[in-house]
Amino acid sequence: MPQTTPDDSKPTRQARARSGGTQRLGTVVVGGGAAGLVMGYYLRRAGRPFAILEADRRIGDTWRRHYDSLRLFSRPRYASLPGLPIGTRDCPTATQMADYLERYADHFQLPVRTGIRVTGLTRHDDTFLVDTADGSYPADNVVIASGAHRRPVIPALSADLAPRIRQLHSLDYRRPDQLAPGPVLVVGAGNSGTDVALEAARSGHRTWLAGRHPGQIPVDVESPAGRVGTHVAMFVFKHVLTLRTPMGRKAARHAGHGDPLIRNKIRHLDAAGITRAGRITGTRHGLPVSEDGTVLDVGSVIWCTGSLPDDRWLDLPVFDSDGRARQDRGVARDVPGLYFLGRDFQFAVASATIQGMDRDARYLMRRLRHHAATDSTAPLALRPAA
Repeated sequence: MPQTTPDDSKPTRQARARSGGTQRLGTVVVGGGAAGLVMGYYLRRAGRPFAILEADRRIGDTWRRHYDSLRLFSRPRYASLPGLPIGTRDCPTATQMADYLERYADHFQLPVRTGIRVTGLTRHDDTFLVDTADGSYPADNVVIASGAHRRPVIPALSADLAPRIRQLHSLDYRRPDQLAPGPVLVVGAGNSGTDVALEAARSGHRTWLAGRHPGQIPVDVESPAGRVGTHVAMFVFKHVLTLRTPMGRKAARHAGHGDPLIRNKIRHLDAAGITRAGRITGTRHGLPVSEDGTVLDVGSVIWCTGSLPDDRWLDLPVFDSDGRARQDRGVARDVPGLYFLGRDFQFAVASATIQGMDRDARYLMRRLRHHAATDSTAPLALRPAA
């Protein structure tokens, strides 16, 4: 894992920060998606000096890169950031969510600096240096809100597939016209996988869907019963399945093993003519092979096999042996002044959802205040803006 930059690099990095003419900031928020904007909302309310650094040229572009047919499962109440309703009548599309984030930042005049990709983060004495291609930003506190799903997870056997097979990860899939002629294999039978499989089948491709069936909720999420169930589920995800409860701690140990199907149902897959395949365990002559030995002669493979945060730019000792950030409710254990927001099960099942981010951001604000009050080496940490 990345290690702390040696002391002999300190003058060079500080000189680069000064040469960029960058003023020292109270807090730098890395990432201008939903989590970063929620954090910005509370920093703005508290009158704290901060900046949000967003790699994309336009706020919301992460959502615009999702596949075109994506719709959230959240009703408008649960898809709205604090202080401004999203304004849709139903579960928003990815495009509606993207436009809403852009509108939200403008409404609250949040200082989002777009087109700035963070490439490194180090700490020297009481100062963080947030490195970018445009120079370094000195800061007293840093909140990493760059997303829980940035780096695709693809099985190693993908390298053994024939070159003629077009391979995409769900993070790169947009629409069926990206698929090569011929049959399609979708690996991963969760919500994204079933979305992609249904699109492929409806666009005329013979489609296989591989992976363990994760179960499904018994009602239509859009029905009256489903709407009531959404309220119940959000209460459980936010207030019951937390790290404070035995049930929540047990759920945390199994996090990442696949959520049940919410909008799609097995009957929808059957009606579309999708064939279920066993787990893909290897290749034969460049073709994927399922666990029962079936060889699948396909033109495209879509890997809906999960994704991880991309923390490879962090030059600080914050990772455990599994590569996960050591943090408690978003507070880095080993680096004072460093925080995380929007991670899966940061405190609850809901932590990576807007409702969970809201509560987690309020908790981080309390810890920021505590850090400023107790750390005499960071007198500028939360000084009100002039």
